[in-house]
Amino acid sequence: MTLKTTTLGVKGMTCASCAVTVKKAIEKTPGVTNSNVNLATNKATFTFDPTLTSVEEIAKNVSKTGYSLELNIGKETDELVLAKKRLIIAIALMIPETILMIIDMVNPLAIPHIDLLSVILAFPLIFVAGFSIIKTAFKALIHGNMNMDLLITIGTLASFATGIMKIAGMNISNFAFIGGMIMFFQLLGKYLEALAKGRASRAVKSLLEWGAKTARIIVDEQEVEVDVSSLEIGDVMVIRPGEKIPTDGVIIEGETTIDESMTTGESMPVLKNLNDGVIGGTINQMGSIKVKVTKVGEDTFLSQLIKLVEEAQGSKVPIQEFADRITSYFVPVVLLLSIAVFLLWFFFPDAGRNIITWGAKFIPWINPGLNRVSMAIFASIATLVIACPCALGLATPTALMVSGGLGAKNGILIRNGEAIETMKEVDTIVFDKTGTLTAGKPVVTDILDLTENKTGFRLLASLENYSEHPIAKAIVEKAKNEKTELMAVETFTAIPGTGVRGSIEGKNYFAGKPKEVLNENSSSKELEDFVDKLESEGKTVIILKESDKLICAVGVMDTIKDDSKNLIDMIKTFNIKPVMLTGDNKATANFIARKAGIDTIFAEVLPKDKLDIVKKLQQEGHIVAMVGDGVNDAPVIKQANVGIAMGSGSDIAIEAGDIVLIKGNLANVLKAIKLSRATFRKIKQNLFWALFYNIIAIPIASIGFLHPIIAEIAMAFSSINVVTNSIRLNKVNL
Repeated sequence: MTLKTTTLGVKGMTCASCAVTVKKAIEKTPGVTNSNVNLATNKATFTFDPTLTSVEEIAKNVSKTGYSLELNIGKETDELVLAKKRLIIAIALMIPETILMIIDMVNPLAIPHIDLLSVILAFPLIFVAGFSIIKTAFKALIHGNMNMDLLITIGTLASFATGIMKIAGMNISNFAFIGGMIMFFQLLGKYLEALAKGRASRAVKSLLEWGAKTARIIVDEQEVEVDVSSLEIGDVMVIRPGEKIPTDGVIIEGETTIDESMTTGESMPVLKNLNDGVIGGTINQMGSIKVKVTKVGEDTFLSQLIKLVEEAQGSKVPIQEFADRITSYFVPVVLLLSIAVFLLWFFFPDAGRNIITWGAKFIPWINPGLNRVSMAIFASIATLVIACPCALGLATPTALMVSGGLGAKNGILIRNGEAIETMKEVDTIVFDKTGTLTAGKPVVTDILDLTENKTGFRLLASLENYSEHPIAKAIVEKAKNEKTELMAVETFTAIPGTGVRGSIEGKNYFAGKPKEVLNENSSSKELEDFVDKLESEGKTVIILKESDKLICAVGVMDTIKDDSKNLIDMIKTFNIKPVMLTGDNKATANFIARKAGIDTIFAEVLPKDKLDIVKKLQQEGHIVAMVGDGVNDAPVIKQANVGIAMGSGSDIAIEAGDIVLIKGNLANVLKAIKLSRATFRKIKQNLFWALFYNIIAIPIASIGFLHPIIAEIAMAFSSINVVTNSIRLNKVNL
């Protein structure tokens, strides 16, 4: 069974209960395995079996609830533009209404027919500027759903109705002005929320802006400028200093330095030579280069990066399930509560009047002289308006949006939200050795030149230059780095598993491991001590001799990365235990572990045994993160509570990882820990303030102490506060 994951825009959502309703509709479709609906981005991400259902079928089920899935989600500014237009209309209508209301408060007899005027002015504010809110509310109600717009609609219509009843001659206070102001502040809150959400989602937009718009390619030996979308694999691009690289490719001419900070988070430019790969969106700095296109469109690194960030922003952390459970019951409970408040004030007005008479001494808008019907409407409307679950629904997704963008900027890709919550609890990090703690390729670490004129290493490098073995390449690279001029080799023979033979300037040489080279006639105390020391450190020793004359010996080893020791020291300060897991021999493992500062080592471990070791650590109660890069690490990365894949590693390992460290920068493990803890702190802060606000505000509104207009302002502020608090994550120093 091949499952498919899709992300689509959702139309019509206004609050957290809307998101819960859409999620339930998606998951009721046969064949859907899981889904998440993100109120902050207005998108739904779901996984389904294409043999059992289709996107169209899922969209049909969603439409039955009063919402709709959109196949085109490209216009990110639609929500903000519409919110701004509605707010402008509301402001134009609100100004005369406010002036009249102030005059009426100062001198109730100054304006004749004030009740009629209030209804006339409130009507377009509620039914024109606020039409979309009323439409959404009734559409949801028709489909058997309740959302925040329903609470606002009931509150504004009830307020407006009092004006009609007053004109009709009923003994009731006219709250039509209040109804108009409630709608105005709801529209203002929607605009400010859309503005804040736009700032929170800026990370993905900035990723899109990284890409170049045009490219210069060679056609019939001429340079031609084309749109990036028209590039094809095999095209040759010309990129000058200071220009963005249009798409992924490989250098076929020239050398340069490239600013890859957008992919790695590191500020230092990277030297690039012939046959080196380059990434679209990075900036060419020093030299002109020609690059052959290897990837276009959705296959490019930048496209994959954007996709991963959007998937992470659309994922859900376990704590959000708690918020969703509360939200699903919130609106109906608030409706029942507001009805209860109305009935209590209507049937037991004297009990409440004693409280508001006392409160009127301190709170200017309390009017103890209102009759019981007016007071019941006043308190129940305030209760309806104040109890908004929007802040609760935005608490988690906005924090994840900002976190995902901040991680991407720092070379960390969070592939699912659950990893963020789990990472803060990790107490053990298991590291693969080769390619993770170490560079993943052998280098020459020690040289013993036994010749009088110190030409031994030059002879060894000259001979090994004809070999394809990784150790031979390490020896040659060392010689090149030291600008050693290599000599011509007249004859050359590679002996598999033994060594290499060759003649240089008429003399025959042999290079191999000690057991192949040394005998009773060719040895020395100095060399034996050198070999013993290096082999105790797990290094490979290569010796060169001419007949029985010893020429040179070198030690070769996969060396520890520069940042490994610092990382291990830092995670220990977080009370996290580092563990090394490797299939390499114990001597090598122990040497690398000592260098890194790791005390717990599992060496000479087969891939299947790695899995058992991680399982055992979990059974002992540890929350385990696994950091690896190889194909054989993939099962262990998947088994760990949090799998961390090195971006420089295999595709299989990357696919298995919950978190991917772009370019394999090990220092980003620490950044991921810090990001996890900071993100979860924000989520907890958001949830606390959203719940605390409602717990405090609802009782105050129900006893008549909270003016409906102030209730609406406070409700809008709570949602904006949650989003802006999440945006503050960008200031976290990783």
